[in-house]
Amino acid sequence: MKLYTYGGETAAEALKTAQNKHGEDALVVKTKEIRKKTMTQPGLYEIVVAVEGDEREEQESSEIIPPPKNSIQKRLDEILEKNMDKKKKDSKTPYDDVTIQLSDAVREISKIAGIKPTQSPKPQEPVIVPSAPSTLDLRLENKLIRRQEERSLHQQNDTKELKQIKVELDQINDKIKLIQNMFWDEKAPKNEPPLIPQEFAEIYRISKNSGMHKSHLDEIMQLSLELMPLKMRENSLRVKRYFREVLRKMIYCRSEHLDIGTKKIMMLVGPTGVGKTTTLAKLAARYSKMLDKKYKVGIITLDTYRIGALEQLTWYARKMKISIETVIEPEDFLKEIDALRYCDYILVDTAGHSQHDKQKINMLKKFINNDYKIDVTLVLSATTKYEDLRDIYQSFSELDIDTLIFSKLDESRGLGNLFSLVYESKKPVSYLSVGQEVPMDLMVASNDYLVDCMLDGFSNPNRVVL
Repeated sequence: MKLYTYGGETAAEALKTAQNKHGEDALVVKTKEIRKKTMTQPGLYEIVVAVEGDEREEQESSEIIPPPKNSIQKRLDEILEKNMDKKKKDSKTPYDDVTIQLSDAVREISKIAGIKPTQSPKPQEPVIVPSAPSTLDLRLENKLIRRQEERSLHQQNDTKELKQIKVELDQINDKIKLIQNMFWDEKAPKNEPPLIPQEFAEIYRISKNSGMHKSHLDEIMQLSLELMPLKMRENSLRVKRYFREVLRKMIYCRSEHLDIGTKKIMMLVGPTGVGKTTTLAKLAARYSKMLDKKYKVGIITLDTYRIGALEQLTWYARKMKISIETVIEPEDFLKEIDALRYCDYILVDTAGHSQHDKQKINMLKKFINNDYKIDVTLVLSATTKYEDLRDIYQSFSELDIDTLIFSKLDESRGLGNLFSLVYESKKPVSYLSVGQEVPMDLMVASNDYLVDCMLDGFSNPNRVVL
């Protein structure tokens, strides 16, 4: 196979000259623009063709340009020599017929040479080329395969890098959250808050998750950090014991003083659904049956609104053999108190009112404002969040609240809301309702019990754990 170079004003003209000399079997190897066409001179294109066994002399046409010794020609010559030597050694057929399109051959050869090919006229029929172009095609195909494999490998590496970056970001986020948990006031718009010591971190988290108001918890932490001796912080048991003592002092509890001969009138008030009637029944049973000294107990109910409330309380009173009276007007209320003057304890049940119903709360004032000393007890549910507890307390505080009773401790996951309300209101807690059973699920409020429930979780002292 020999290479010939022809020129013309256009690529088509150069190709036509080559085909006139060597026929349409000539294989176009390279097309190159030598000179661009201008106003003063025509353009010049160069085309290199490969011809099998052509013995014609290059001197036959004056338009023939000597073939340049460029890199492509050198590589083709080397390929031809290696291929011929291999064919002779193997004693095989000297040529392998491979059918390819000229445009594909030009494009693949151009990729190897690293040049941008120009468009050339497309032949009408495929050209039968010898084994040398076939070897080129195989090399080109291998090169393309390698490029695809490299591209796929790069994509896989990029995907792995992205996954690794995501893992590292998740780890950084976890560390940031851990650091935030160590701050006692990470969101305050003031100077950078002090770090919570590691031994305080768990207690801080438990107290925060229990529903305690943030300002109260921050105040406790600040005082603890300022007042606790450094040596005490070295012992985790001492730290926990110290924190429990601080929580105990947040809660005011009233002890149970039941003196015979001293009459006491207790009125239970509060919103709807907190269990006032059930709590009153538990108190009545406690005073009349559950103590060493049996007290005479009487019941007055002002709840004529709720369906079934009177029937429920009457049933309890009959079971405990306790007198029960119904009152609608404040004047009748005084008469019934006089009628029950033989009782040691008079328990007054009221209808549940919304904290926003000012009219009904003012109506209760008329029952309280008299010559008798009435102990007003606000019954609240431990399942109510702190903001609502504070709202309820502020509304009912017009009745001059004396003490608090918290119900449904068994239905609450945390008691931080209870601590915050008592800490802010400075009102003592008298009783705790820890279940539905009458009368056993009622206990006198205790600081130690409330702290244990807050830090260790609720437990009913009346239930034996096997």
